[in-house]
Amino acid sequence: SSCNSTKMETARMLFQFAIVLSGVVSSSAFTVSRTIRGSPVLGATASDAISTLEVSQATSINSIVSKIPDLQPKPDFTWTSGAVDIDGKSATLDARDAPGPANIAWFSAVCVDSKLSSLTIFNGPLTDCPHLVSRCAVVGDDQLQFTQDFRPRAYGAYEMKKPDGSYPGPDVLGRKSFEYSGARMGFDAFGNEDLVSFLSSTAASFEGAADHDPNPSELDLLTRGPLYTCKTMPLTESNVAAVVAAREKAVDFWLSWVLDDQNQHKPGAPVNTQYVYDSKYKQNAFGSLFDEYTQIFGSEEGKTLAMGESGPLDEGYVGGGS
Repeated sequence: SSCNSTKMETARMLFQFAIVLSGVVSSSAFTVSRTIRGSPVLGATASDAISTLEVSQATSINSIVSKIPDLQPKPDFTWTSGAVDIDGKSATLDARDAPGPANIAWFSAVCVDSKLSSLTIFNGPLTDCPHLVSRCAVVGDDQLQFTQDFRPRAYGAYEMKKPDGSYPGPDVLGRKSFEYSGARMGFDAFGNEDLVSFLSSTAASFEGAADHDPNPSELDLLTRGPLYTCKTMPLTESNVAAVVAAREKAVDFWLSWVLDDQNQHKPGAPVNTQYVYDSKYKQNAFGSLFDEYTQIFGSEEGKTLAMGESGPLDEGYVGGGS
């Protein structure tokens, strides 16, 4: 009938229209997809980024405390919300230590709203496990600056490393070259293939990242480890997620070392010598951090933040029995 014929013709036209519309939508989606994949798309605010990093850092702290229950707060050095402002933003500082067998000389977790999330852990002299530094700052309006380092417990003359990867020998440094070489070998037990692989995959996970190391000072070079990392990258959701993953894994590495009995104090180990070195190291690390924070927050507030994060520099600390 003519009615049925009309219905069939209408259905055919609608079907053809649907095909055309589907093609248009697919083409638009493909164009959008190419745009997104072609360059990082800003999809996170500074506030969101630091909030995300802080939630992750709180989880890491809880994990550490659950495994090292002796890690107790130090109220005299703690900043509660609203007590300190940095760059017009509220700053908090979770300060702790664990004298005795747990042997954590200083632990600080810092947050500056919309600007910074930072974790610093200095081990005590009863272990040779590396210190941990892990922080991420928002610089400018749309950049992340991510710094992470596993810091050796003895001076290995890393700042003297030659372009070919070698170090000065006895012909330049005399017998000291053997001392420095031994220190580097001690760190290599931690900076092994697993750690190097982690750092390599971490660097590859960032979008649009670039190395950041403008004019390193003498204190920078003296306090950094051989696996020091500092990257700047666009403030994107994917980069924030990658930084979160990197920081959480770094804590896992550190925890695995400090909980391993093989890395604990051995009878006859030079505890006092290690303490003297650690004390000087902390002073140098403060100077380096002060310079870094001055670049981000200005001299006055950079100093306040660096002092809080670095902890007491003249406090006697030997830990448990020596």
